[in-house]
Parts: sequence; C-alpha cells; structure tokens
Amino acid sequence: MKNGILLIFLLAGLIQGCSEYNRVVKSDDYMRKFELANELYERKQWLRCVTLYEQVYQRMPKTGQGEVSYYRLGKAYFTDKDYYMGGYYLNTFAEKFPASPKCEETTFLSAICSVKNSPEYSLDQQETELALNDLQLFINKYPYSELIDTCNIIMDGLRYKLEKKDYESIKLYSKTDTYKSAVVASETFLTDYPNSVFREEIYYILLRNGYFLAINSIENKKVERIEKAIERYHTFVAEFPQSSYKKDAEADFAKLEQELKNLTNTKQ
Repeated sequence: MKNGILLIFLLAGLIQGCSEYNRVVKSDDYMRKFELANELYERKQWLRCVTLYEQVYQRMPKTGQGEVSYYRLGKAYFTDKDYYMGGYYLNTFAEKFPASPKCEETTFLSAICSVKNSPEYSLDQQETELALNDLQLFINKYPYSELIDTCNIIMDGLRYKLEKKDYESIKLYSKTDTYKSAVVASETFLTDYPNSVFREEIYYILLRNGYFLAINSIENKKVERIEKAIERYHTFVAEFPQSSYKKDAEADFAKLEQELKNLTNTKQ
C-alpha cells in the first residue's frame, strides 16, 4: 500500500514537472527559461536543458545569460557524448565570446570532440587528421597552457593510429603481391615514421617486394631495380645486423647478385 502511494506521488511529480517544462518552453519569459535550464543542467538532464539554452541564446546572444547558455550547450552535448554537436558549440564559442575566460577550456574540449570522433585504425582516418590539426591549433594558441602535455600524449596516440593503418596497408600490399605499391608505401612509411616499432619489419617488406619487383621487371628496368634492391640490402644489414630476417635477406641478395652478373655477362 505504501509503495503504491509513493508511486502515485512520483508520477504526479513527474507529470507536474513535464507540464512546467512544456509551459516554460512555450513561454516568452526568457529569464525563467534560463533559470530552468540551469536547474536541468545541474540535474544532468542534458537533452531538456539544451532546448531552453538554445532559446535563451537566440533571444539574448550578447548578454551574460547568452554566453552561459552557449557554453553550457557545448558542455551538455559533450557530456552526453554527442561529440559532433558538442564540437560545433565548443569550437565556435571563442569566435562568439573572444574575451571570455572559458575560451581555453572550450577550445581544448572542441579538440577532444574531434579526438572522440576518431575511428579505429582500420577505418578512414580523416577524423584523426582533423583531431591532430585541432590539437595543434590549441597548442599554437595556448603554448603555456597546463594542458599541453595532455595534448602531446593524445597526439602520440593519434599518430600511432595513423602509423598502424599504414603498416597494415603495406602488409596487405605485400600479401597480395602488389610489389610496386608495397615498395612505394614502404619507402614513404620509413620516411614518415623513422622511429616506428614496425621499422624493421617494414624494411624487410621493402627488401622482399623490391626483390620480386626487380626479378620480374621488364629488361630495360631490370638492372636499375636490381642495383637498387642490392643497395637496400646493404642498408638493412647495417641498420639491423641482428635481424631475424637477415638469413632470408641474404638469400635474396645472393640471387640478385647472380642475376645482375648474368645480365652483365649477356650484355658483353
């Protein structure tokens, strides 16, 4: 019986609250809209408060209430994990309120929205590139911020995601015997990621695909490609003298030298 009465009171309160909310949404009392929006914000009712904050901002964009409304619109969407809407409001906050002390925070959170939208490495990485750009813009704008170290750590993680995607793409080229693409992509990777944990493996993929590319080349490109493959071999063994790939690389190197010798003798 007591539980039934309590439930009735709760439902009555809920209905009254909904009725009050709908009344304020439809009213012309913008100060009441602002007050109720703040109450809902504090109660973490994000979707309900953003409707009122949007109304307040549209009515009073240049006021203190308008500034708070715009800021809390971004924060509400961010906290509710709607990073596209949150990113929009947080990104444009500094443009609309350049003198606000909250500009550093909103600029950082806008970049974090981009980070949150970055997908796993196997998918298209346009959002990751955007996140890196946004974080760099924050660093450039606030070089003495206490958040700089955090930005750098996040950027390292994003760069690794790009590195991982490129690494997997190169492995796929190699696996499908797309020799030229594997060679070009490997050379680009080694330039772009000189300290990569995948460097040794990628260099061996470059050697292996360079070997096949040379051996299967048309006659007028064969000597040049064999010589280039031999040059890569010497660089590889100098950089990775204890490599687990060394034995296989030596076998390919011996075949390349023999093929080059045969071609030289044929021309003579």
